This record gives sequence, structure tokens and C-alpha cells, in this order.
Amino acid sequence: MASEREIELRKGRCCFTGHRPEKLRQSEHSLRSMLEAEIMQAINDGFTVFISGMARGIDIWAAEIVLELKREGHPLRLICALPYDGFGDRWSIQWREKYHRILNEADLVRVICKGYHKGCFQIRNEWMVDHSARVIALYTGEPGGTRNTINYAEKCGVEVRNAIN
Repeated sequence: MASEREIELRKGRCCFTGHRPEKLRQSEHSLRSMLEAEIMQAINDGFTVFISGMARGIDIWAAEIVLELKREGHPLRLICALPYDGFGDRWSIQWREKYHRILNEADLVRVICKGYHKGCFQIRNEWMVDHSARVIALYTGEPGGTRNTINYAEKCGVEVRNAIN
């Protein structure tokens, strides 16, 4: 059960979930535009802290957008929630560069599990939901971690906004 302090902190926090880029049949530009619109709506609704799970695609793009807005003067904070230490080490050089650049600029980096194991991604996703009042999703309806995260958020009474219409 969350403490009163944690419940209060959650009010200003928002996290992200979404399919990997190869599952989304839209351009990066289009997906980033959807994310940016939802992030701006969240800011207008009073959210100032954003939590990214730092997976390739949606999570990385959302983190980049939050950092861009922060550099433009928006009073935002970025928390990176890594499923395990070493996450991202085997990605292509382009994704690794983005990943490390974001980690260096983040306000907080939290490693959720000590090492990789079968359930570490779901544990990370539940941690993000447990520390948020809104989930911004790019979800097509396909099964997988995104669906599991949305189901968990709904079960916990956390608002879910799907940016894909």
C-alpha cells in the first residue's frame, strides 16, 4: 500500500508504455508527434515528472521529447527506470548512443532489478505504474508487455491515455 506522501507525489508523475518500433506500422515522425501531443497535454494537466522505461522506440523517444522540452524551459524532471543493470548494452550503436545520452541528462536513474530474469520487464513496468498517476501509451491492441502494463494500470486505477487513435 502506498504511503500518503507517495500518493501525493504520484499526482505529478506520468509514465510511458508502447510497442517496439518494429511492431508499430507508422513512421517515427508520426509516433513522436503523437507522443509530444500527449506529453504537452500532460504538462497542461499539471504533470511535471515523467518516467521512462528506456526501451527502444517509444520510451527513448518520449524521454528525448521530455528532455527537449526541459531544455526549452519547461520545469520538468525525467526518471529513467531500467529493468536491470546493463539493459541496452547489446543494442545497435545508434540506440546505445541515444540511451546513454538520456541517462546522462536524466534527473534520476533507477535500476529496478539486480540482474536480468524472465520477469524483470514486468516488474519494471509495474514499478513505473505504481509511481504514476497517468500512463501515456502507444498501443495497437497486440498482446505483450504494453498490454500487460495497461491492464495493470487499469487494475490499479491509474489513468491510461492511448496516443494511437
